[in-house]
Parts: sequence; C-alpha cells; structure tokens
Amino acid sequence: MAFAGFMELALYDCDVGYYRSARQRVGRGGGTDFYTASTSGAVFGELITAAAATLLGDADPRDFTFVEIGAEPPAPGEPARGILEGVNHPFGAVRTMPLGHELTLTGRCVVFANELLDAQPFERFVFRGGRWLRLGVVEKDGRLAEIEMPETSHEDFLPARAPEGYVLDAPLAATALLARIAGQPWTGLFLTCDYGRSLHELLTEYPAGTARAYHRHQQSNDLLDRPGEQDLTCHLCWDWLADTLRRHGFSEPRVETQESFLVKHAGRYLAATSAAEASRLSPRKLALMQLLHPAHLGQKFQVLHALRNG
Repeated sequence: MAFAGFMELALYDCDVGYYRSARQRVGRGGGTDFYTASTSGAVFGELITAAAATLLGDADPRDFTFVEIGAEPPAPGEPARGILEGVNHPFGAVRTMPLGHELTLTGRCVVFANELLDAQPFERFVFRGGRWLRLGVVEKDGRLAEIEMPETSHEDFLPARAPEGYVLDAPLAATALLARIAGQPWTGLFLTCDYGRSLHELLTEYPAGTARAYHRHQQSNDLLDRPGEQDLTCHLCWDWLADTLRRHGFSEPRVETQESFLVKHAGRYLAATSAAEASRLSPRKLALMQLLHPAHLGQKFQVLHALRNG
C-alpha cells in the first residue's frame, strides 16, 4: 500500500492505531513520547488567549466561541481538557474537540489547533531515473519494508526535475483537513501552532524528506518500526495551507515563528508576567522561557493565523 495508507492504519486504526490507544502520549513523564507547548500548563493558554484577543481587533471576544480542535483524547469517563482548562478567558464560550471528534463549526469562532495538522497521514515521493515515484510499504518475510511503487506520479506540485533519490514528504491530508475546517459556515480567527516549511524549502533543502518517528522522546528515521506504538510526522507545507485559507475567504494568512508571534501579539501579557515574576525563577517564568526561547520551542514552531469576517 502507499505510505499514507500505512500511516492511516498505524495512527488511526480503531484497534491498533497510535492515537486510538488509551494512554498518555504527551508530557515529560515516563511512558510519554513527546511534549508540546500545551505541556507548559496554563501559561500557554493564557498566551494564546491574549494573542487571539489582539488579533480580533475591535471585535468583542465575548461574541466568539473558542474552539480547540485536536486536543488529546480524554481518559474514559473524563471530559476533554483543552488549553483553556483553568484559564480566565474573555470568550463567550469554549468548545474542545478531541482527536477524531466530528467537526461542526458555525457562528463567530476562534478556531485553534496545536500540532493537529502534522498528525495527519502524508504521502512520500522519490525522484528516480528522471521521474517521481510514490513510496509504499510491503511485508517481506514477516517484516515491513519501504518500496518504490512502479507507476510514475504526476501531481502538479512535483517539479519536472530533482536530484536523483530526492525524497518529498507531502502532507496532503493536512491540507484536506484544513479545507474541511475552513469550508464550514463560521467566521472569525483561525490559529494553529505547528512546524513546517515553504514548498520551495521542502523541494530543495531536505533531500531525505522530513518524515520522522517519535517514541519515548527519541527521534528516529525508522518509520516502519513499532507500528501503532510510535508517532509519525513530517513538516507541513505552509504555502498549501495559506492558499487553502485564501480560497475559503480568509484575509492574507501569515506565518510567524512562535517566538515572534507571542512577542508581537501577546506582548502586554508577557510584560505583566515578567514584571510579576521578576524577582524569582518561578515555574511560570520557566514555561515562558521554553515557549519563547529560540533553542526550545520559540523557533522550532511556527504559527499560522488568518481572519475571515462575516
């Protein structure tokens, strides 16, 4: 099967999928595989709240529902917990949609996602002998192996020429998911934190592709190891996502580093928090450092945002 089909099974199969298992994946403790900005606790929710209020301009946040899409699924019998859990916010209502939840968006919203789009299946292509081939997965002697599928691929984003053996990991399902989100009858602000590159960068600066696996906080290039037990991901293509928002009536989308975005749009919150914590190295100050510092999450992650007025 094509790699995207394998990834769909490995991540989302009802019985063995990585994101369907009832265990904690995100965090710093034993048994977790990776951490995100949400691991920083309430500080991240407070920053996103402040930035969203700034981006809404003169609009009253009380007229908007804050909708978080792709939150970690709750434990059986527990409610979903999003980034605004325990946060004093100005929004009229809050909805949290865990991974796999049916998308229903209407009215005036602030739609937020944190590392949702990079968790979607992606296609893999390799340039071999003057043509692009799709990469797939096959079972050989009881083991999984990657293969080059025989038919030539002609997707319009593939260039006519590339270095021999160049691999492109194409996050097509992420773009399709954003089209589903943007295609629903809501207006307001779209905001997502994730990691990606321009199409030009993906086609020129990553000859081995950007796909990787995460297991117990270790990054690996063995994408076929431990199916259902490790996370699989690749860089998003910001050009595709921005074009999708434009096609659905959003104003000029912008991509900023997480550091730049938070400093620019949540500056008052940062100044007030820094002043309040100036005399001590508190957990809140440590969380801010992790979210903003270029060596941590500040440069590794980017923020895509755009407005659609009704």
